[in-house]
Amino acid sequence: MQGNNNQTIQGLVGEALRESTDLAQKEFTLFRTEITQNLRTLFIGLALVVAAAIFAIAAVMLLTESLVEWLATIVNSEALAALIVGGGLALIAIGLGLYGRHAMSTSALTPQRTMRSLKRDAEVLSERGAG
Repeated sequence: MQGNNNQTIQGLVGEALRESTDLAQKEFTLFRTEITQNLRTLFIGLALVVAAAIFAIAAVMLLTESLVEWLATIVNSEALAALIVGGGLALIAIGLGLYGRHAMSTSALTPQRTMRSLKRDAEVLSERGAG
């Protein structure tokens, strides 16, 4: 009877291993399918963002041209209006560029809170060692 139990246990273990393998294969297939769908969605989203950027650039160009033409009626000079609008846009571009450069600086990327926390931990540990 004990030999029969061993065969039953071996059968159960073998069955469990087969089912685990099948389950792992099904999970991997599901994972691959989901990753493929997510990548497809990501690329579609990226294409839409690029298309939106193209339309945004076109809109900014048209709005800038309209602003120059409107300002030309006020200052009676299209060249002066273009200079005023261009100068204003240049100032905005410079400001955004400087702010972006500051935001990307290496010191801005340093994890300040983590550094303070590590310094505090080192102080606490040194106090315990000294005390």
